[in-house]
Amino acid sequence: MLVDFNELPETSRVWIYQANRSFSPEELEEITSKLDQFIAQWTAHGADLKAGYDIKYKRFITIALDQNLNAASGCSIDASVHFIQELEKAYNVDLMDKMNVSFKQGEFVAYKTLADFRKMAKNRSVSPNTIVFNNLVNNIAEYRTDWEVPAKDSWHNRFLN
Repeated sequence: MLVDFNELPETSRVWIYQANRSFSPEELEEITSKLDQFIAQWTAHGADLKAGYDIKYKRFITIALDQNLNAASGCSIDASVHFIQELEKAYNVDLMDKMNVSFKQGEFVAYKTLADFRKMAKNRSVSPNTIVFNNLVNNIAEYRTDWEVPAKDSWHNRFLN
């Protein structure tokens, strides 16, 4: 059951997938349509899942699920991962690699390997105030307050010392 992301409760669980590049306007239109279709039919053991999505900066896909109605099952989570993998193949993009970091450089979103980010921190190319994307947030409330934060306020802080 597809609902508007902003109408989901703050406690809704989120999964964030960051792309290794920006999507084109045409790709975003297609991806939006595919997300609409996937979430509209997404179920857990035959029961509807009340879910929505958000796309930010032309590269982050966030899927949110209101677990008050029905919780995700192993099978439904597998289905969502399979869907994301299909997007990876269709658009020749990496969405599942958790060993990469996205952060802001001025108006732009940079995407680096963890090793490169660590080197940048050592060289002071990124600072404690560099805005990073903490894709480990668990729910919409955290997504709104703790997803886009200074590196000093995120797990990225360990690389800044």
